[in-house]
Amino acid sequence: MLVKQLLSMKSDSAKPWIDAKTIVTIAPEATLGDAARLLAEQRIGAVVVSANGRTPDGILSERDIVRQLGKHGTGILSQPISEVMTRAVQTCVPGEDALTILERMTQGRFRHMPVVDEQGEMLGVISIGDAVSGRLKELAAEKEALTGMIMGS
Repeated sequence: MLVKQLLSMKSDSAKPWIDAKTIVTIAPEATLGDAARLLAEQRIGAVVVSANGRTPDGILSERDIVRQLGKHGTGILSQPISEVMTRAVQTCVPGEDALTILERMTQGRFRHMPVVDEQGEMLGVISIGDAVSGRLKELAAEKEALTGMIMGS
């Protein structure tokens, strides 16, 4: 399965309130408090940080916020996102193999990855859950094909 297929499957996601083509972004100068509210409102686990809304400058997850709260207390919520976001954003392109992306996410210990085109502009965001769901669908199709071969249909 390819990343572009994962993106197309998101239309049938468990989050009907978010259009699959919507990429939730936040400006780098917004605060961690702003990001926490956005994550809660959108019911998502990470937000892409982008000054122009088209290319990723960073990414901020719920975990990042919780870690900062644990280290510095609630005063950190007034800090700009740019001070704590992950700057080295891992991205992928639509033609990449979803299993490879799943392995990258697992090895890198991150759960969200922007999908970009050749110019680096975002086309969507996939999560590790999207990749796992895609893999499970692939395995189910393989099982069905093998069962059909064995049963002679």
